Amino acid sequence: MVIGFSSISLGLFGRVLGKKGSSLVSVTSIIVGWIFSCFAFYEVGLCNSPVFFVLNKWFGSGILEVSWAFCFDSLTVTMIVVVTSISSLVHLYSVEYMSEDPHIIRFLSYLSLFTFFMLVLVTSDNFIQMFVGWEGVGLSSYLLINFWFTRIQANKAAIKAMLINRVGDFGLVLGIFCILVCFGSIEYATVFALSPQTSVISTSFLNFKPLFINLISFFIFIGAVGKSAQLGLHTWLPDAMEGPTPVSALIHAATMVTAGVFLLARCSPLLEYAPSILCLISTVGGITAFFAATIALVQNDIKRVIAYSTCSQLGYMVFACGLSNYSVAVFHLSNHAFFKALLFLGAGSIIHAASDEQDMRKLGGLSKLLPLTYTGILIGSLALMGIPFLTGFYSKDTILEISYAGYSNFSHFSYFLGSAGAFCTAFYSLRLIVLCFLTYPSGGKIIILNSKEGNWPIKSVLSILTVLSIFIGFVSRDLFIGLGTDFWGNSIFILPNNFSLIDAEFLDPYIKSFPSNLSAFGGLLSFFGITLYWREGYWLKTSKLGLKFYNFFNRKWFFDKVYNEKFTQHVLDFSYRFTYKLIDRGLIESMGPFGLSHLLLLKSNLFRLLQSGLLYHYSLFLTVNFIIFSTLLVYPFLHKEFLTLCLISFGKRSLW
Repeated sequence: MVIGFSSISLGLFGRVLGKKGSSLVSVTSIIVGWIFSCFAFYEVGLCNSPVFFVLNKWFGSGILEVSWAFCFDSLTVTMIVVVTSISSLVHLYSVEYMSEDPHIIRFLSYLSLFTFFMLVLVTSDNFIQMFVGWEGVGLSSYLLINFWFTRIQANKAAIKAMLINRVGDFGLVLGIFCILVCFGSIEYATVFALSPQTSVISTSFLNFKPLFINLISFFIFIGAVGKSAQLGLHTWLPDAMEGPTPVSALIHAATMVTAGVFLLARCSPLLEYAPSILCLISTVGGITAFFAATIALVQNDIKRVIAYSTCSQLGYMVFACGLSNYSVAVFHLSNHAFFKALLFLGAGSIIHAASDEQDMRKLGGLSKLLPLTYTGILIGSLALMGIPFLTGFYSKDTILEISYAGYSNFSHFSYFLGSAGAFCTAFYSLRLIVLCFLTYPSGGKIIILNSKEGNWPIKSVLSILTVLSIFIGFVSRDLFIGLGTDFWGNSIFILPNNFSLIDAEFLDPYIKSFPSNLSAFGGLLSFFGITLYWREGYWLKTSKLGLKFYNFFNRKWFFDKVYNEKFTQHVLDFSYRFTYKLIDRGLIESMGPFGLSHLLLLKSNLFRLLQSGLLYHYSLFLTVNFIIFSTLLVYPFLHKEFLTLCLISFGKRSLW
């Protein structure tokens, strides 16, 4: 409520409050929300006291009764702590980063709205209320990506994000409809309690006979694919970098893309009874983790490298959910939020200091000019790589270990793709550090001379996130995924025959260390290849085979090309030729506005002849009309004869 009030007050009274007043209201509100979330985490998570309450009745129709209700369990309080923590730091960072922008008040209002809808999503007690937050974060992302609306690329990126997410949202809507048909309710408690009894019920869909639980799980996964940018619906995520850098940090670290992973974890009682859908989830997640990491290898825009890194890490979380290890997925989500926010805000510090330059090839030599930013990005990159004893190590390596310990074809497939993704992650992370900080300066002299750290809000945010990126994984590991922990309670359900997390503790040391060894090899190869053997690297890249691989990865596996040429152009052509020219401009307008205006023009020409300008003519017309309508009111059976006479007089007998 506090955060929603902040967004509304800034949107309506921002000009009265001014820049400083709006910044104070926005930052104070989000910090108050963070304090409340910490109390909730202590009461619900640590004291094991989940809370469910109904605020009021919302609406009802037939068997559908929807209340505005809230569910505070371990999964919810974990998410709200992550969301409010990152959002508080992003708000504080934005006050300084966007201080020169004339529309900072609108920006802060949108940021607060984004956080508010994400909190609505994670605290909901039913699928309809959750969908309100789900659509709200989509709307907020559109507004923030398109914040600089005078830029055509920002317009295109925002529309692309909205349209692609509509595909996933349509799948989620179908899933909610199927839940209502199957269970007769959309409340979490009712649906999850009845899921074992309905796991054998089949239905008819598109001439198939799938199990209801499989159909529901599939549609829920489609919704998660759209929001969490998995393979097929991922193309909006890198283009979302057109928005301001704090927006990118909030989207990638705490809101929007994490909603899909949260949905999979929340619906674990449904997914556990759909093993075929779990196999699909683990496969798509593993492919996404590898696919996005390979694209990031050859990107030159610093924000796009980090964006594809987010897409890859979301793949790890999704295939952990597919392996029924939802707690590990949420653990990696919370860890990833801190070092990914650090990477994006550090990139924003570089862009701010380098006169809005984002091409890594035009940077370099910034380690001495931006020491705090260099330290933050170095720590964040090492945590992303999964270097031991940093935050990313405790969750990312655990995901790979349980994927190998699953002892199935799908889990081993995800393990090897995830390990290959770890190699690529180390390569592009070190490449970013070397090109931005350790090589000789490649930018203009003015850019280098004017580069300096930001003011205290930027420095303090980077310092806090650096410390959290080092220690938060170690501090929370035993609480979230330690053997025997009861932290999650009933918020996450796993069938009792799943022992992969236990088996992962007893894997061979060579299997455990394989991803870390690949990461170390990838990092060293990147560092020495750029600093010492760049001539050999250039020769390899420009060779016949190397150029094919480079073009393939640089053009994003040709997904955009296929979508644009095979789908988008055909849809646009069909929309223009059929729906627009034939239906809108042809059928509807000829029978609607144009036909009506033509008819009125014809009748107006006829009635114009009756306007003689003589008073006794008008009196005669009024008297005759009064007699006719009085007669029709007294004798209703004369209506048909009167209409027939009128039509005959106008020569329209065929219409009757």
